[in-house]
Amino acid sequence: MLLHLYVKAKTLLWGARDKITNEDGAVATEYGLLLVLIAIAIVAAATALGVAISGGFTRGKDSLSGAGS
Repeated sequence: MLLHLYVKAKTLLWGARDKITNEDGAVATEYGLLLVLIAIAIVAAATALGVAISGGFTRGKDSLSGAGS
């Protein structure tokens, strides 16, 4: 009988410990944060590339309109 109570107590403690140390949600959160950071980097790079291309076209347009006058 004492062994039965000991086994039940150990099972209860191990079950509680497994629920507390479950890291499935933490891993999903980390992947979510990583995806957000990657998305921000892609948006920043695309914006910088767009500004650089726009500046190049503006300089080209200005040089062509200055040469024709």
